[in-house]
Amino acid sequence: MAEKDRPKAHIPKGRPEILFPLFASLDALDGVGPKTAKSYAGIGVETPKDLILTLPVGGLDRTRRESIRDVPLPGMATVEVTVGAHLKPKGRGPYRIDVEDAKTAFQLVFFHARGDYLDRTLPTGSRRVVSGKVELYDGIAQMAHPDHMLPPEEAASIPPFEPVYPLAQGLTQKGVHKAVTSALDRVEILGEWIDLDLVRERDWPAWSDALQAAHRPKGAADLSRAHPARERLAYDELFAHQLTLSLARAHRRRKPGLVSKGDGALRDKVLKTLPYKPTGAQIRAVEEIAEDMAQPHRMNRLLQGDVGSGKTLVALMALLIAVEAGGQGVMMAPTSILAGQHHLNLKPLADEAGIVCEILTGADKGPERRAKLAALAKGDIHILVGTHAVFQNDVTFHDLRLAIVDEQHRFGVRERVRLSQKGAAADILVMTATPIPRTLSLAQYGDMDLSVLDEKPPGRTPVKTALISTARLDEVVDRLRTALAEGRQVYWVCPLVEESEVYDATAAEERFKMLRAALGDDAVALVHGQMPSAQKNAIMAAFKAGDTRVLVATTVIEVGVDVPNASIMVIEQAEIFGLSQLHQLRGRVGRGAAESTCLLLYRAPMGETATRRLQVMRETEDGFRIAEEDLAIRGAGDLIGTAQSGLPRFRIADLEGQAALMALAQTDARTLLARDPELEGARGQSARVLLWLMEQDKAIRLLDVG
Repeated sequence: MAEKDRPKAHIPKGRPEILFPLFASLDALDGVGPKTAKSYAGIGVETPKDLILTLPVGGLDRTRRESIRDVPLPGMATVEVTVGAHLKPKGRGPYRIDVEDAKTAFQLVFFHARGDYLDRTLPTGSRRVVSGKVELYDGIAQMAHPDHMLPPEEAASIPPFEPVYPLAQGLTQKGVHKAVTSALDRVEILGEWIDLDLVRERDWPAWSDALQAAHRPKGAADLSRAHPARERLAYDELFAHQLTLSLARAHRRRKPGLVSKGDGALRDKVLKTLPYKPTGAQIRAVEEIAEDMAQPHRMNRLLQGDVGSGKTLVALMALLIAVEAGGQGVMMAPTSILAGQHHLNLKPLADEAGIVCEILTGADKGPERRAKLAALAKGDIHILVGTHAVFQNDVTFHDLRLAIVDEQHRFGVRERVRLSQKGAAADILVMTATPIPRTLSLAQYGDMDLSVLDEKPPGRTPVKTALISTARLDEVVDRLRTALAEGRQVYWVCPLVEESEVYDATAAEERFKMLRAALGDDAVALVHGQMPSAQKNAIMAAFKAGDTRVLVATTVIEVGVDVPNASIMVIEQAEIFGLSQLHQLRGRVGRGAAESTCLLLYRAPMGETATRRLQVMRETEDGFRIAEEDLAIRGAGDLIGTAQSGLPRFRIADLEGQAALMALAQTDARTLLARDPELEGARGQSARVLLWLMEQDKAIRLLDVG
């Protein structure tokens, strides 16, 4: 059947009926009333589906023992006892009941107890199975508020290993257990969405069996992430997420793009003028980009490179492909400083190629701006570098083929979309200098194709990193005095103060005054985020020209500033910076032939985490290793800032610990869509149910529009 004649997949406008019970109201579950249902919001549970995907966080060993003597104290004990005398309190003391197991006597203790309730529940002379924590108090063994107190014939209901769930105010373990059991009764067999060979290879149970096993652990080993039931449920989440990203990628690839094939003439001109050869990684990345741009669908590629890996050259080659194909390219940076830096780097090379490279920022006003816009609309400007000013409605291109966004984490998806709308079908290349651990890269950018620059161009000098206490500040200033006499240039980065630009500027101004007094007024300049763009740019230009020797700055210099003669980086209170930020800052030096140094000034004493961070900085310059360490230290949410990260929030899967599962899920999702793009086969239909189950509405909408 011809492609156009194939019937489009029909997506039901609502959730499949088989899932209705799992999306019903929580108060339909046993033991959950309207008031308790509100309490479940405290653990992120709004439906029975949320509850069954909220797995136990621990477990209690309630194996029946002969006596509390068989348990190391303090510890959990489940024993059969004979109930003795009730010792009712005089005044406000606790209510005590003497009991005796097979080997010894101890006491059950109740605070704020109702005597009539205890008389009925634990009558003197009766036999009961009690379970709870036993502790010694004044030499007497006691079990305060037993969790279970049942006649022996009913004691079989106490599980030998009892799962423990997360709680919020208004919830109890007993109540949650009851609700979970009720929710599990609603689980139907949904078919298999995972590749059957993978299920067999991993020895994973079916989805419904995995849920039963995860909620009914038989011992501590069953709570492990590596347990087949838990691993399978984690995979389901990761697979649903990757299927959504893969659908977005496939959907975008179906959209018509512009075929941009270059003849290589402009690229050859530029490469001949370079004093070095591109690295293997740069050549590979340019080939991947060229291949994408030659396709009839839109490119959506992430170029990930460590500090100093040569992303600018790759970006220029990509822009030249667009120009060779008769079109234009735009490169967009998050700040005017960085846009200016890119323009300074690109313009001489564009001149060599005989093409026009211009910059457009918010500072462009009046006739000058109008002239640039007219040249852009006529096609006389081939490459435009800019800030968000290129979004404005009066900016039109003659034939925009390629949009490059630098520093992805400073731009939201909305900005990327607006940028791509400037060219009806422009290819998009996103560049980031922040090495992202593979897991997070897959989680955040799984809809994009990835090029990685993992080699440094020749001529980069290693940076020596030293840790120095702020108590030795005078020594540091003396060393700088010597370095300045040798013609060196220095960055001095001031600490972040209360995460406020105003406070940061004040701290930077204090250090600026101190260094001017020590090193001379003309030698030291100051730049911070509170300054107008024009003033910042002028100060940076003077530093680049060598007119000032020491640049005192807040972290505005973190990204993209390139001054090859600057060979010393001082970072004050380095212990309060994140690892990736320290790595970015250190990357500002080591760009020329001079031996470079990074001094990490810290305030003693340091905590364990800060010490570990600074030791990692001293041990390695490998941005990918640093990113992995940062992930291990801080966790995924903190690493990117969960609110802005676009990272999914998984209930079961662990981004840090299950990187290999995430990679497997991406391969599996892409393979399934390659075989069954409309998810119409048996496995495809099950995968649709999974998308509904995991509330991946975006994916369902993408299928719906075909």
